[in-house]
Amino acid sequence: MGEVLSRLRHDFESVTASKVRFLEEKGLIAPQRTPAGYRKYTHADIERLRFILALQRDRYLPLKVIKEYCEAIDRGERPENLPAAAVSPRMVSPQLADDLSARGRRLSALELRRQAQAPSELLQKLVSFGLISPVDGYYNEHDLAAVRSCVQLQAHGIEPRHLRAFRVAADRELSLVEQAISPLASRRDTASRARAAEAARELSEACLSLHRALVNGRIDRLDE
Repeated sequence: MGEVLSRLRHDFESVTASKVRFLEEKGLIAPQRTPAGYRKYTHADIERLRFILALQRDRYLPLKVIKEYCEAIDRGERPENLPAAAVSPRMVSPQLADDLSARGRRLSALELRRQAQAPSELLQKLVSFGLISPVDGYYNEHDLAAVRSCVQLQAHGIEPRHLRAFRVAADRELSLVEQAISPLASRRDTASRARAAEAARELSEACLSLHRALVNGRIDRLDE
C-alpha cells in the first residue's frame, strides 16, 4: 500500500490508504490477494486508481457513475458521456484512452443547437431564464439533456417562460441535498468528499423519483 500511495501522491496529494480501501469496498478496484491474504496491486490497478481519482477531483463525479464508466471500459465498450479527465484512463489502450477523452461533453452553442436540434432563439431564451448556464462559453451533457427536453415541450406549446418554476424547484431541491450532506461535505478528507458526492446523487435520484411519482399519479387520475 505504501508504494501505491507514493506513486499516486504526485498527482493526488490527499490520497490515503483508507481512501483506496474505500474504493475497493465500493467495487471500483479489485486487487489480487496473496496466499497470505495481502493485497497485491498491479500497474493496471494504479492506473485505474489514477483514472477514478481524476474523475472525482476534476469532474466531481459520484462513485456510482465512475463505477459504471469503469465497468463499461472493462467490457471493451466506449461510454458515450465519459467526461475528459485530467489524467487519461491509462489502464486501457492509448487509442481507446484518446477516444474516451474525446467524448467529453464540452459543447459550444452551435454544437449544442445542432445536437439538440434547437433553434437559436430557444437557446437564448433558455439561457436568459436560467435553465441552462454556459461555463467559459461551453455547455455540458446536462445542458444538452435540458435543451432536448425543452425542444419537446415547445412542440406542445410550452415555452421557456413557462419553465422558470423548474429552475426554482431544482434550486430548492439542491438546497435540501446540500443541507443533508453538509456533515460529510464539511470534512476535507477525500473519502468523506466521495461519500458526500455519492449521497448527493442518491438524494437527487430520490427527489426525481418523488417528482415523477407525484406527477404521474395526477396524470393517471385524468383517465378516471
